[in-house]
Amino acid sequence: MLLIERGGGEMAFEAANVPFAAPSAILVPPTTAHGFRFHPEVTDGWVVSFTEDVSDALGERSGEALKRLKALAAEPVIPLGSTSEVRRLSALCAELHEEGFLAREGFRLAMRALLALIAIEVARLAASRARTGTVTLQPADATVEALRRLVDEHFRKERLISFYAEKLAITPDRLNDHVKRVSGVTAGHLIRQRVLTEAKRALVFTGQPIHEVSYDLGFADASHFARFFRKQTGATPQEFREGRGG
Repeated sequence: MLLIERGGGEMAFEAANVPFAAPSAILVPPTTAHGFRFHPEVTDGWVVSFTEDVSDALGERSGEALKRLKALAAEPVIPLGSTSEVRRLSALCAELHEEGFLAREGFRLAMRALLALIAIEVARLAASRARTGTVTLQPADATVEALRRLVDEHFRKERLISFYAEKLAITPDRLNDHVKRVSGVTAGHLIRQRVLTEAKRALVFTGQPIHEVSYDLGFADASHFARFFRKQTGATPQEFREGRGG
């Protein structure tokens, strides 16, 4: 999460470019290829980075807030409407930084508590926006979230829905129907998009040769990877890299 207190800029979010301006919060979920161009010597604020497993130690309510943050991140920029909203989030971020910097007794527990407060505050602000139609706040579906976690763990080697359905103790057809009903896309689409996201990140943010990207993602050869990538994006891996993801 980024809290933009002053200035603004542009965010590369997968293959899209999203402008942002202060005051706003920006949510970047795991596995998302992203980058920022800030207005130089103007933009200021906070960056709060944490791993998904943090929510496991925060308790039911704050864990739910973190799940909602992840759901909200489909629309990454949340405008903040008042100085009081920014002040409260800024104060929480400053306390979080101080706890980590000073490392006093109990600082890890204090940092987790502050992170929970930050997550709850952003979720509340987003819920307020939802009432005006600006932001849609949807709790994450447990089955889809479990599938996403499994895909994150196994996508380099496992692409078949049957593998994930077995892990979730559900038939492939039922898994596909459930995911499509909840998210609007099939389970197979989620798996392909996870592979594609990793491919885009490697092509845009690293200098790794394309044949090595192909190998790392479990493709039999570079030509197979190129066919997959072109089918999903309309561009070859080389074209995508030369255009820096569009």
